Amino acid sequence: MRYNVHMNVNASQPTKQEIQRLKDLKETINYHRYQYHVLDTEEISEAALDSLKDELKKLERKYPELVTPDSPTQRVAGAVLDVFEKVTHTVAQWSFDDGFNKDDLEQFKRRADNYLNKNSKNLKTEYIEFLCEQKIDGLKVILEYKNGVLETAATRGDGRVGENVTVNAKTINTIPLTLNKPVSGIFEGEIFMPKTSFDTLNKKRKKAGLELFANPRNAAAGTMRQLNSSVVAERNLACFVYDIAQIDNDVPNSQQHELVMLEELGFYVNKERKLCKDINGVWDYYQKQGDKKETFNYWIDGLVVKINDIETQNVLGYTGKSPRFAIALKFPAEQTTTIVRGITLQVGRTGVITPVAELDAVSVAGTTVRRATLHNAEEIERLDVRIGDTVIIEKAGDIIPKVIEVVHTLRPKQTKRYVFPKKVVGCGGDGSIEKVPGQVAYRCVDRTSGDMAKRKLHYFVSKKAFDIDGLGPQIINTLMDEQLVTEPADIFTLTKDQVLELEGFKEKSADNLIQGIAEKKTISLPRFITALSIDEVGEETALLLSQVFRSFEAIQNTSVEKLEAITGIGPIMAQNIIDWLHDKKNLSVIKNLLKHVVVEDFSQNKKTLVLSGKTIVITGTLPTRSRDEAKDIIRRLGGKSGSQITSNTDYLLAGEKAGSKLKKAQELGITIWSESDLNDLL
Repeated sequence: MRYNVHMNVNASQPTKQEIQRLKDLKETINYHRYQYHVLDTEEISEAALDSLKDELKKLERKYPELVTPDSPTQRVAGAVLDVFEKVTHTVAQWSFDDGFNKDDLEQFKRRADNYLNKNSKNLKTEYIEFLCEQKIDGLKVILEYKNGVLETAATRGDGRVGENVTVNAKTINTIPLTLNKPVSGIFEGEIFMPKTSFDTLNKKRKKAGLELFANPRNAAAGTMRQLNSSVVAERNLACFVYDIAQIDNDVPNSQQHELVMLEELGFYVNKERKLCKDINGVWDYYQKQGDKKETFNYWIDGLVVKINDIETQNVLGYTGKSPRFAIALKFPAEQTTTIVRGITLQVGRTGVITPVAELDAVSVAGTTVRRATLHNAEEIERLDVRIGDTVIIEKAGDIIPKVIEVVHTLRPKQTKRYVFPKKVVGCGGDGSIEKVPGQVAYRCVDRTSGDMAKRKLHYFVSKKAFDIDGLGPQIINTLMDEQLVTEPADIFTLTKDQVLELEGFKEKSADNLIQGIAEKKTISLPRFITALSIDEVGEETALLLSQVFRSFEAIQNTSVEKLEAITGIGPIMAQNIIDWLHDKKNLSVIKNLLKHVVVEDFSQNKKTLVLSGKTIVITGTLPTRSRDEAKDIIRRLGGKSGSQITSNTDYLLAGEKAGSKLKKAQELGITIWSESDLNDLL
């Protein structure tokens, strides 16, 4: 083997720390390569190992004179565009609930069992079988045939309306133009770009000086939105068909039978599937598929697990956003490595302390991460995270990044075990903290201190709660220091004369503040609950409580048992809510507040939940609304507001200066909305 060692054109020389880091990296990588390739064991994920290799490559590029023959690096190893016709789907398109572990899988089975026991006397849940199919990472397509001839091909779009991509679909050789039988029906599949085609495409783009596609999924989505169908033909896309949404004869009796029928009709059907008798069989197959996922000529990101019997599927039906008879069981989230540069302690509005790792910036799941949660003192101790450690972090979708493991072989010699302090700046009083009874978390001892009271009122007037224009943290602090405001109700009794006494206020600014307060005397139920700073109750839980109870009075009169019965609320949270609602001081705060504000009862029905099951990300500056106002509308319409663009994002609501999120959404083929599109839904 020949090694090309170039002269180091860098003026700087490697430091002792860099030389030691390079040495440690080589030893660690070689160790894990041996574990993986020789002993067939995996102590850290392949993604984490790749991250270490990447760091080594960067160091060697910086100091090429340090490259040695034994170095591991020397081994050879949807936007709905105006140009597309819009198609209204005959059969509504759904998305699957996600699972990430065996417990999620078992919960899915229990939910199905419970539903069948309540709604069917004939079906016996103990005999349920599951068909496992690969979850292809591509672009969903809906194919409609009439008398055996392809009539229309459409993208999923928003589930109700997609784009007509028939011309482009006809260039894909695995989509039959004529079926083997003259049937009429609607069939669903996944268009994807084989890895070999993807590699060829990126080589051509690199040679032409064009930007490379990040992955085959992006490439497939971007290709299907080409206006020139000859470009689509050149890129060699393929399509697996996996579902019969509607057919005019020979209705299948099982998912397995359905796939056989699709093959007989002439569709390209994935052979990688298995019928499993129980959850243990599903989990075993999932693990085997995960182990061999890289061997396929296409990307998969998990399994789709469906109850095999069609009659059972029909009884189970759908929730507002997904089928009850199926779940997408995802493979482990993307992982990478980085270095901990510090550990900071955040004080929440309810006084709970959250430790956060300050990291060297690193890309995970398509986003740049500089901080990751360490959850609590017990987690720091369990992982033995220290400043200077190399750690593996994980991020799934929009979930906050977390530290999951320390790479101990890369630990610097001079490190000290992290000791959780007894006092935290920002707690108020003398800063003392205590362990929350029955939990592993710590919180401020003095949660009635002036600092904590200010923190709660900051949140009360914030955009997520009452959203009072012109009333920010600094003004709240001044009002409290002057003893004009001591609790939330006092905000609504402020007079113009009182405001004019404050430094910095004049006639116009005082009028604006009083008017801003007056405009927020009527508030939606979810925002009101959020504003109260109930322990562990944030925006999503506030919305959940509103959907279940509909009025604040009903929430006040509920019980622990009723709260625990709600999916998403555990026994600790339920008890916290009850304790908070029955605290004498809190009751006084609520009583005084309700003298000045009107809380609207929550009203939703299926007709208004037009965004049920949809995830919308907002970027840029909207013409007439703040982002929080737009998020509130999205939630009221049944949708979820996401923070990052992923393959699970349904829409991007884009304003001015949209930036990188708009570009990524276009690459992924995600539907782009303007504020006017949101207005149309209202």
